Amino acid sequence: MSQSIPRRTFLEFLGAGTIGFALAPSLLSACREAVPNDQTISKILGIKPSSEDQVILAPGLDYQVLVSWNDPINQQDRFGFNNDYTAFIPDPDNPRAGLLWVNHEYVHPMFVSQYTEGEKTREQVDEEMYHVGGSIVRIQQEEDGQWVLVEGAPENRRINGHTMLPFNWPETIQGSTEAMGTLANCSGGVTPWGTILTCEENYDQFYGERNLETGEWDRSMAHLGWTNFYNNPPEHYGWVVEIDPKTGKGQKHVALGRCSHECATMHQLADGRVVVYTGDDANDECLYKFISSKPGSLAEGTLYVANIEEGRWISLNWEEQTILQEHFQSQTEVLTYLRKAARLVGGSQLDRPEDIEIDPITGDVLVALTNNKPKENYFGSILKLSEAKGQHDALLFQADTYLAGGAETGFACPDNMAFDPAGNLWFTSDMSGSAMNQGVYASFKNNGLFVVPRSGEQAGEVIQMASAPSDAEFTGPFFVADGQTLFLSVQHPGETSKDLRNLSSHWPLGGSEMPRPSVIAIRGATLDTLWG
Repeated sequence: MSQSIPRRTFLEFLGAGTIGFALAPSLLSACREAVPNDQTISKILGIKPSSEDQVILAPGLDYQVLVSWNDPINQQDRFGFNNDYTAFIPDPDNPRAGLLWVNHEYVHPMFVSQYTEGEKTREQVDEEMYHVGGSIVRIQQEEDGQWVLVEGAPENRRINGHTMLPFNWPETIQGSTEAMGTLANCSGGVTPWGTILTCEENYDQFYGERNLETGEWDRSMAHLGWTNFYNNPPEHYGWVVEIDPKTGKGQKHVALGRCSHECATMHQLADGRVVVYTGDDANDECLYKFISSKPGSLAEGTLYVANIEEGRWISLNWEEQTILQEHFQSQTEVLTYLRKAARLVGGSQLDRPEDIEIDPITGDVLVALTNNKPKENYFGSILKLSEAKGQHDALLFQADTYLAGGAETGFACPDNMAFDPAGNLWFTSDMSGSAMNQGVYASFKNNGLFVVPRSGEQAGEVIQMASAPSDAEFTGPFFVADGQTLFLSVQHPGETSKDLRNLSSHWPLGGSEMPRPSVIAIRGATLDTLWG
């Protein structure tokens, strides 16, 4: 899937959605009416790739820094490091105020705990554990349009590597009913009942991994040294975690399986049951779908893995699969060692399945396949799944390449995605700091934010709307309901810095300041133009 596809072919993929735009305005979660099908949007002016240490935006857009790493959010807590997924839950009576959830994926010890070499102290490990997980902050929009953090609001709090979280499962996980902390929190999702699903991704970097057959605990991957002070089993991480932003209470959902979860994208069926799509962000790993058996349940139901070649979802139910019974003792074991189970039943090995979004117009499921360098897929693609008869609980689907990265389309390594209220697709790129601006990635320069307009003369084109600072990537794009603000994380600026005297980025403060991961709010006339 590493080859670029012609624009004409891509427009054919978009065709059904473009026609459906006039037919399904009720699918849009917005405060304004849908754009009439005979209305064409103005030409959108994008930007060229940039290697500057700045957030550079397309004409007609501006941004503000909403909150940065280490900013106080109340008298005790500070905003965490390497912010990723964002989700805004508006107040019922005021769409311009509400709670913002932000993931914190991982730490850079040099910045967070001032560790450089030798043995870490317990105090340094505790500081690093504090800066992962997530932040809940109350924000509101002022009369001038600026968003502000309400410091000290009663809802403001941190969920981190020390927070105790129960497992939502009838059996213990590695002998325990709860886990210490959540970590590696990458992307996520919002439930129909207003809670957050935050996903634990590269957990092995914190606590290693265990070999099911031998029982051996491989700590060599746990390079942060946390296991020297906290001997937490690796099986306690790699789950989808549900957090209530109003109370901070949470739980880990075993039924959704354990892997390097990038996201958890939920769809509610007409009968109240839920479907959750999630990907395993690693080379040659799989795509999953959970279908609940009861309304609103994330514990009772069946987890499936996708076989792309055959276009079908394969059950991972231990009682239904003889091959799983031959290799695992129980359903709990299947879910805990999900990667092995998925391979045994025939799950397709994909190119780093990351974010997943459901097209609000067509119902198609889009999956960002970031890259697979060992297989010489350097640019990645976006996969489209069309569920049989448009039903998200179907067990058959058709798969196509929706959009492929490369020089022709002007982007590489798609990662996080979001649809605006008009159904335009926005996505970010994820070239690593050590790879960008060189080799096959030289022409793309820094990571970016892109939009694919749904209608007008530019329908189907990939337009770059923003460029990230040095070493950084944009993550967690999230639109407010009226489409006039886009929340976006700027993650790991300056991550290739050799030391604190030789920084590769000084964003956002500039000068000689230390880089600080931050959440920004983007506004401007161009967003309104795209919306109509």
